[in-house]
Amino acid sequence: MRVETPDQSKSRSIINRPGMLVLFCLTLGLAPFTPEPHIWGKLRWIWGGAVGMKSIDWFDTLLHGWPWLLLLRWLVMKAVRKLT
Repeated sequence: MRVETPDQSKSRSIINRPGMLVLFCLTLGLAPFTPEPHIWGKLRWIWGGAVGMKSIDWFDTLLHGWPWLLLLRWLVMKAVRKLT
């Protein structure tokens, strides 16, 4: 029986797998897809001053933006590891 160290089990976490992160971004991060990706519409709304945004809209932005933040986190961690 192989025992994993905490570092090994952490690296196998679903949020540290680039393939899963891309899948999350392409599904939850962009859905619904028509007439435009949902996160794109929310970001344009925020950039336009967020006039009329309610709490549910902010939560929705966080929900659809979370996969993109996780992907950005993974890319930064990979870049930092490469530099050190």
